[in-house]
Amino acid sequence: MGIHELNALHIVHLSAVLVMLAFTFYGFAAPLETRKWVLALTGTAALIVAATGLRMWQGLYDFTILGWIIVKIVCWLGLAGLGGMAYRRREQKGVFMTLLLGLAILAVAMVYAKPF
Repeated sequence: MGIHELNALHIVHLSAVLVMLAFTFYGFAAPLETRKWVLALTGTAALIVAATGLRMWQGLYDFTILGWIIVKIVCWLGLAGLGGMAYRRREQKGVFMTLLLGLAILAVAMVYAKPF
C-alpha cells in the first residue's frame, strides 16, 4: 500500500467517522420526521468506515489479529447501532450519548496507544 493510498484512506475514514458521530448525536435531538435520511446517512457512513478500516487493516497488517483492532471493530459496531437507538429510546438519550462518546474516545485511544 502506497503512502498516497494510505493518506486517502485515513482522510475518508476519519471523515466518515465524523459524519457518523455528528448525525448520530443529531438523531438524539432531531424531530422524528428526519429518521429516514439520518439513518441512511449514518448507515452509509458506517459502511464507509468499515470498508476503509478493513482496507487499512489488510494493507498495513495483512489481517493479523491484533487486540486493539478487535476493540475498534466492537466500538464501530456499537457506534453504528446507536444511530437507530437515538430515535427509538428518546427517554434514555443521556445514557446513549455518554456511551457514544465513550466508544468514540476508546476507539481513538486504541489507535494511538495500541496497548495489545
